[in-house]
Formats: sequence, structure tokens, C-alpha cells
Amino acid sequence: MWPRRRFLTALATAGAAFPAAAQFRIDVSGVGARQIPIAIAPFRDETQLPTPISGIVGADLARSGMFRVNGSPVALDERSVVAAPEWRARGVDAVVAGSVSRLADGRLDIRFALWDIVKGQQLVSQGKLVLAADLRLTAHRISDAIYEALTGERGVNATRIVYVVKAGRRFTLNVTDADGEGGQIALASPEPIISPAWAPDGRELAYVSFETQKAVVWVQDLITGSRRKLADFRGSNSAPAWSPDGRELAVTLSRDGGSQLYTISRAGGAPRRLTSSLSIDTEPVYAPDGRSIFFVSDRGGGPQVYRLPLDGGGPQRVTFSGNYNISPAVSPDGKTLAYVTRQGDGFKLMTLDLDAGGGVRMLSDTRDDESPSFAPNGKLIVYATRQQGRDVLMTTTLDGSFKTRLVTSGADMREPAWGPFER
Repeated sequence: MWPRRRFLTALATAGAAFPAAAQFRIDVSGVGARQIPIAIAPFRDETQLPTPISGIVGADLARSGMFRVNGSPVALDERSVVAAPEWRARGVDAVVAGSVSRLADGRLDIRFALWDIVKGQQLVSQGKLVLAADLRLTAHRISDAIYEALTGERGVNATRIVYVVKAGRRFTLNVTDADGEGGQIALASPEPIISPAWAPDGRELAYVSFETQKAVVWVQDLITGSRRKLADFRGSNSAPAWSPDGRELAVTLSRDGGSQLYTISRAGGAPRRLTSSLSIDTEPVYAPDGRSIFFVSDRGGGPQVYRLPLDGGGPQRVTFSGNYNISPAVSPDGKTLAYVTRQGDGFKLMTLDLDAGGGVRMLSDTRDDESPSFAPNGKLIVYATRQQGRDVLMTTTLDGSFKTRLVTSGADMREPAWGPFER
């Protein structure tokens, strides 16, 4: 039996309001290459807020691995005059400052500015009127505006992640901000929950729940909380993956004997079989263009990643380095495959260049990695691993040089999946 949790079901044959989830802190380690030195001043009057905006923005930018975040030695706000030569002398390439005011109706007036010290000009100046409940989301959007202005890439701080928490004999499906804060519990159960997967529009989640004493695929609306069974056939139903257009899902079913790949409409109905083999075929994931599916099969003797063209043709083997490769995830641009390889008695996070070069890179220094998932901009990967006797979540840059760890008090975190951009 393949030992990773995602394969348990592959080998088997047999309300609107969400309560708040536990809060996190984030530990950052590693040194990213080519970091931009940026100074973030405390926002004027942010001490009246439960959480300082500048602290959220600074943590967001540090987490990306692209920035070396510093404080400001002088008080600033969005109206300040920033003298570029003075900041260049301090070794700073960019400066952020802002202010917050609470209006009579309880809303917050949040303003900020970003200065490019290298170019000697102001890049961004924005103001936002928001509800107090949207403070964290607004701070994440400010971080994304700064990230995009300085890197040319879209930021992911205003996106969400989902993961499973196991505390004692209780399992919860948690949906949080990308930094692990501000969460909700979408589902709580005394039975295991595995393999959460985001719909492309970010409104729904598919996952596998054992609440009926067998593996069943469910789809849940995150706005209304309503849920429906998608696959509850004879045998095991597992490993849901949404198509890029959101019209169907690929799943692993054992309804006809061994574990094989099928597609099924998002509305349910009769599944369409994709593979017919004597092997275990599981863990499907669509390529971003929707024209093929990556999956894991032991048809060659041990588990490897294969690609199945959906317009005809047989499966093509993708991974050749190592004799045990599982848990594929494809970057949003379709150029990189993340997966987990077994080395000795350990499991390591790897990436494979899907272009002609085919280069392989090891990203982690831990031994129990699983469930990689790309950020929607393709610049980070979230995955689960084990440290100090606990299952934890990590993010890493694609070169493995900069990692963050989301830490809870006493709970095991598993099966992360990074959600799409806001629409």
C-alpha cells in the first residue's frame, strides 16, 4: 500500500454560517535571491485598529520572498514628501506609507502611497473606504498593489487557501486568507476529510468525506454553505479535480473494480471513464489549458506521474527521476510540475520543468512532504510536511530558497490547496 494519505481512498474498495477558525502566526526562514529592500512606515493612526495595517502588509511582502522588509526611521503618511537621495543612502529601494481614519458610520478610510526610490517617483497612491470587517482583506489588497507595481506580477495575498485540520478525533475543513489568518470552518466532522479542490471561480470546493463510513466526493458552496454529493458510487470515490472551465471534475472511482480515472459533470450524473488498466490510476489534475490530465499510476511497476491527452492517445510517462513519484500539481502557466518523490524512507517536494529541458529540482529539506499546490500567480507552492512531531503547512518559492511555516498550537494541518484569484 502506498503510504501517503492521498492514496488511502485510491486503494480502498469498499449550514450557511461558518464558525471562526483558529488564528495563525507565520515563521519566515531562508534568504531569497534578489530581494527588494522596502521600508514600510506605520500607518498614521493605525494604533486604533485591532491589527496594524503596516504589519499585515509587511508580513505579506516578506512571505513572497521578493522583499527585504524594514521599518521607517521617520514618521510618514501618504502625503509626505519622500526625498529619494536620503532613502538611497539608507539602502532602500521603495517606501510605503499611509493613514487610517474611522468615519462616523464605522467605515475605515484607508489611504497609502508607494514610492520607487530608484526611479525617484511615486508609483501608487490609493484610497479605500471599507467596512471594519474587511480590514485584513484591504491590507492584503494593498500588499498586492505594491507587489504588482514593483515586480510586474499579480500578487496573491488577497487569495485564500483551504486545508484540513485534525485535532484529536475531530477533522475540520478550514478556509483562510493566504497568510493563514481570518479563517472560517466550512465543515467539521468526526470522520476524515481529504483532497479539497477549488472550483475555478473560487465559489465552491470539492472534497472527499468519510462521514458516511465510505469515501464520497462532495461539492460545497462557500457562500451559502449548501453541499451536495457528486460521486457516491459503489466502492471508493476520491481525488476530485476541477476542469479549468469548471464544467466537470476528474475523479478516481473503483466502481468497476480497480481505481481508475473518470470525469463527471459538476452537476453530477453518470461518469465517463478515462482509463482502463489493471493498475491503480489516481490523483488526476488538469493541465491549465484543459487539453490533458496529469495523474499517478503504478502501471510501470511503481507510482509515477503520467499525462493523458483528452483529445485521443494513450498515457505518456512524465517523471523518470526516482522510482516513486506522486501528488502532481501543475503551475498556472503549465510549465512546471510539482510532485513528491520518495527518497529512502522520506518524501521530498520536487519540481520538474515540463519544457524541453526537463530539469528536476528538490525544494525541501524536510522528510514528510505531501500535497503541493501552486499559488495562482505560480510564484509560490504551499505543501504539507511534518516538523517536531506535528503536521504543518509550508510555502516555498520555486527555487526553494525562501520558505514560510504556518504554525498552530497543537493541531495537525494537512491537504492544502491554494485558491484562485479573486474574480
